[in-house]
Amino acid sequence: MSNGSEDHLPEVLYSCNTDIKRESEKFLSKHAFTHIFEGSLAIDTGASKELYQAGDTILVKRNQLVRSVKYPGTSGQMRSITVFFSQERLRDFALTDAPKAVTPYVGKSVVPLRRDPLYAAYATSLVPYESSASQSLDAITALKTHEAVLLVLQLDPALRAMLFDFSEPGKIDLEAYMKQHFAFNVELKRFAYLTGRSIATFKRDFEKVFHTSPSRWLLQKRLEEAHYQIKEKGRKPSDVYLEVGFEDLSHFSFAFKKTYGVAPSLV
Repeated sequence: MSNGSEDHLPEVLYSCNTDIKRESEKFLSKHAFTHIFEGSLAIDTGASKELYQAGDTILVKRNQLVRSVKYPGTSGQMRSITVFFSQERLRDFALTDAPKAVTPYVGKSVVPLRRDPLYAAYATSLVPYESSASQSLDAITALKTHEAVLLVLQLDPALRAMLFDFSEPGKIDLEAYMKQHFAFNVELKRFAYLTGRSIATFKRDFEKVFHTSPSRWLLQKRLEEAHYQIKEKGRKPSDVYLEVGFEDLSHFSFAFKKTYGVAPSLV
C-alpha cells in the first residue's frame, strides 16, 4: 500500500511477503474483500485496531483511512488476496440483483466475515487469475467480483447495507474525527472529504474548534504523541515516526528537536 488511494491497483491484488511489512496509510475509496491464507494482518482505522489471522476473511468499508501491518506465519510467509469492489461494479450489480430498498449501514468499518469454506475456496480460485500475464481477463474479473458479492450477500446478508450504500460522507463531528485520525499522513482535502466538508469549510470549522490552523495542530498533536511513545513507552524514534504521521525520520527529528529542545534519540 502507498499513500493516497487504491485506485491505481488492480481489482484483484495478491500479496506474499516473508518479512514484517508495515504499510503506510491509505485512503480506501472502494470496499475491500480480503482473505488471509497465511500469517496475520493488523488493521488500524484510527477508530479501532484489530489483528486478523490465517483463515480469516474480512470486508473493509470504503471511504476511510486504513493502516496495516503484515506478519509472516510459521511458514515464513504472509499470503493474502484482496478484491476491491468498485462503485461501478456494485451499481451494475444493484440494477439486477439487489433490492432497491437498503437500510443505512451503521456497523463496524472492518467486518470479520463468517468462517466458511466457501470464502476460502473462492479466495483460492482467484490466485491463478491474479498471477496470469494475460491482459484480457476483464470479463473474468467482473464475474469473479460478482461472485464475491453474491457470497457476501448469501453468507453475511447483514452487509447488504454496506455494499449498496452509494452516498458520500456526511458532515460529522470534526473534533472527534481528527483526534482519532491525526496520525494518518494524508492531505487536508482528504480530511475535509471524510468529514463531509469542502476544504474551505473544513479549515473554517477547524479553527473554530481548535483555535489554530489544521497544519499547526496536526504537527503539535503528532509530536505530542511521539514524545509520549518515546519517553513513557520506551520506544525508538525509528519505530514511532511513521505511526504518528511523519514521512521521514529526518523531518521528524528536526521538528521534534525544534519543539522539545532535544533530539528524540536523547529523550
